[in-house]
Amino acid sequence: MVFSLLADAVLILHAAFVAFVVLLLPGILLGGLLGWRWVRLMWLRVGHLAAICLVTVQAWAGAICPLTTLEMWLAERGQRATYSGSFIQHWLQQLLYWDLPGWVFIVAYSGFALLVIAAWYCVPPTRAGKRGGPVA
Repeated sequence: MVFSLLADAVLILHAAFVAFVVLLLPGILLGGLLGWRWVRLMWLRVGHLAAICLVTVQAWAGAICPLTTLEMWLAERGQRATYSGSFIQHWLQQLLYWDLPGWVFIVAYSGFALLVIAAWYCVPPTRAGKRGGPVA
């Protein structure tokens, strides 16, 4: 039971990581338009860029996400059913019923990484001590 609970915790962490990577980009763009200062925080933007770069490098290397591997390992020890492939591939297939080759995810991750980089120019982060727009 402990392994099963740990597998659930890793799944929640993994989903939170995906939400951070995916949802922060539109948040940054919207925040830039609305003058939200928090979207310009350097540590947040560096973390966001690092996260999508990590995902993109893993995809290009053909590696499975370590969170996926850990979750499956814990689920096996908790005697739960597991899945093969990556977290994103599994859930996209489950939600959309698409069986996509790995290169599609490489292109998607790479394109998303380019959008995150472009957001640095559209809504540039500020260093500590610099003043941005109004507080939201």
